[in-house]
This record gives sequence, structure tokens and C-alpha cells, in this order.
Amino acid sequence: MKKVITIIFAALTTMTVFGQSFEGKIIYSNSYKSKNPKMTDQQWTSMMGSTQEYLIKDGDYKSITNGTLIQWQLYINKDNKLYTKMSNSETVFWNDASVQGDEILKVEVNKGVTEILGYKCDEVILTCKSGVQKYYFNSKLSVDTKLFKNHKFGNWYDYLSKSNSLPLKSVIETNQFIMQSVATEVKPMKLDTKIFELPAGIKIEKSPY
Repeated sequence: MKKVITIIFAALTTMTVFGQSFEGKIIYSNSYKSKNPKMTDQQWTSMMGSTQEYLIKDGDYKSITNGTLIQWQLYINKDNKLYTKMSNSETVFWNDASVQGDEILKVEVNKGVTEILGYKCDEVILTCKSGVQKYYFNSKLSVDTKLFKNHKFGNWYDYLSKSNSLPLKSVIETNQFIMQSVATEVKPMKLDTKIFELPAGIKIEKSPY
């Protein structure tokens, strides 16, 4: 189970005005295809969440899902830590984002592969020790890649260093499942920095996963 939770954490990590670093909200629709005979597609989707709200401002981001297991993840840039809140614990667990926990074997970039929400998207394919990760992006959703140079966890920097943009779609394959995440709404907006703060008084521990 510990290995499965580690994969889940990494996969979820597998989002101002256009032309500058994107600040705002992206809504994703997520679906899962199980590779574990003990888990159905629907069980994975219910546990991980069928919708994801992704908020980003400068180097911080927060991901909120409707899953029964994972509630939210928060990346605080100055700490270079990824905090995860699970429904079965009052404790928030953190991972050191400088620890990659994977190995990139091959990187491919393909131009003009698909269109999502009217955005023409290029593709980055990361063939990893953990599986294959495919990302589809448009440069209008740009980010300052330098802010994430130490965010190795989930292969995030490896992806950003090739795209310099947030994904509009991702397909993450692990030995447990194939996750597909597709943007259904992109909303540039100014966000309050308080969104990217941990709740006051909450218990925090290093993640065992």
C-alpha cells in the first residue's frame, strides 16, 4: 500500500494575463483506467477524484479534488515542500520536492498534436522508470520555469523545462493505473496569497510515502 500511495502522490503532481506567467484557476476532468486487478476504474476515480481545481500564483500552487482519499495538495515554493491532505487523517503530510523518486529515460517533444479548449497544443512525452507521462500544452499558459527548478518530485521540473507552460491535458501511466486529466475551464484571475498558506494550527508530519 505504501508504494501505491507514493505513486498517487507523484501522479497528482502529474497546472495574470496571457503572455506572462499564468495566474488563476484551471479545472480538470480526471478519469482512471485500472491496471490493478483488485481495483476497478470507478474505484480509482472515486478515490482520486473526477474533478480537480488547480490554482497557481507565481511559484505556489494548490490542487483540490473531489476524491474520497486525497482532498488537496499544496506546494509552497519557499519551503520547496509538497503538502498533502488525505481524508483519513487530520495530519497534513509533506514531501521534499527536491527528491525525484523516479528516473527519466527518454524525452520527446512533438508539435501541433491536438487542440484543447481552442488552444493548439504541443506534446511532451517523458518515458520514465515509473511509466510513460504525456503532457499537452500551449505557451499562452506559461510559467516561470526557474521558480520550479528544485521541484523534481513527480518529474515536474523535467516537464516544465521542456514546455515552460502548464498542461491542458496529461496522460500518466503507472503500474497501478492510467490517469487522463483534461482541462474543462481556464480562468486567468488574481488570487489571494492566503490561498497558498497552510491552515492555522494544523498538524504537519513528514510523509512516510
